[in-house]
Amino acid sequence: MIAQSNSMKKVFVSLVCCFFVYVFCCSVLVSFGRINQLGSGFLVDYKDIEIANQNNTFGRLINLSLNKKQSEVGNPDEQSAEIVFKLFGIIPIKKVSVEMVDDAEYYVGGVPIGIEIDAKGAIVVGKSEGSQFNAGDIITQIDEKVITNLDDLENAVQECDRDAEVKFLRKNKEFKKIVKTQKDENGRLKLGLWVKDDVSGVGTLTYVSKKDGSYGALGHAIVDANGGNVVPVSNGKVYKCSLMGIKKGQRNEPGELRCAFSSQKEDKGSITNNTKFGISGVLDNADDLIDQNRVAKMGGRLGVKMGKAVIVSSVSGIREEYDIEIIKANFQKSADDKSIVFRVKDKRLIDLTGGIVQGMSGSPILQDGKIVGAVTHVFVNDPTKGYGVYVDWMKR
Repeated sequence: MIAQSNSMKKVFVSLVCCFFVYVFCCSVLVSFGRINQLGSGFLVDYKDIEIANQNNTFGRLINLSLNKKQSEVGNPDEQSAEIVFKLFGIIPIKKVSVEMVDDAEYYVGGVPIGIEIDAKGAIVVGKSEGSQFNAGDIITQIDEKVITNLDDLENAVQECDRDAEVKFLRKNKEFKKIVKTQKDENGRLKLGLWVKDDVSGVGTLTYVSKKDGSYGALGHAIVDANGGNVVPVSNGKVYKCSLMGIKKGQRNEPGELRCAFSSQKEDKGSITNNTKFGISGVLDNADDLIDQNRVAKMGGRLGVKMGKAVIVSSVSGIREEYDIEIIKANFQKSADDKSIVFRVKDKRLIDLTGGIVQGMSGSPILQDGKIVGAVTHVFVNDPTKGYGVYVDWMKR
């Protein structure tokens, strides 16, 4: 009986040990999964590291430390660093390269802006019967000639033979086709297409650098409505925009801001980039787009947490903060413009717009006094819920 009892105790002890090893392994695997989802190159400061350790963001077994690196090239205001993830706070298991948040201040946006982009290429808006192109395709090259505008397209077509090799973008992928040209009644060669080389719209300014006037806006790419292509920029302009009215958002019926460019159409600055995370460039004349008294620093995505935050918008006619609740902050290894999920909690905004509406894209999201992101999309079936992009991605 004694031998049997000892045997049972050994079995029990073995099972308990196996259970704790299993729990340990599962915990480590979950932590590794979170770390691998985080990616690299994002903004961070020591406070973010402190909060991550306090909240056990990567599990109770993982501790983070931040090591600065000496930067000899590039922007002196940007300090590279690395986060070291340590098992039990002792054993290094992974290092991730990051950028230190500097002390620079940024004017907080929140005002609507008019946007005009000259596309680097020719955008198909119509076609003759039997054409191989779709509305929204962007023609970028004919034979060996790069197309940057409609004049380039016309000249290239006249110089080509009966058959032309055309390169174009469709759903952001490059394709190539051999196209037969046609002659019109005047003997000039045509592709049988109606095209344009510019797009315009309305968005919201997110931030402006107090130091050099560089800005970020919109939070998502400007795309051609027909083809869904991210419009490549030849050049572009930002204009002051006036709010004319609001179409209130409802379930399955997104609302929108109705805006008009200033009658004088005084350009405020340039658009040099159009990416998945919005437009950017430099504002030369931002006086009536910014509030000199409303400034904030940038916040990295490691410091974004579920809970209270605000968005800044001028939908009421003046720049105001509206309460939201961040209900999800995704770890992201690859870039995405749906980083943050939030819900509008402010009754003033819900009464005014129904929640998030088209034209509010780019409205800055602030948490703990820092700009951490921008509004990008609304939930079609619930206008009080929306997506936001981390400001990390916008600044890249």
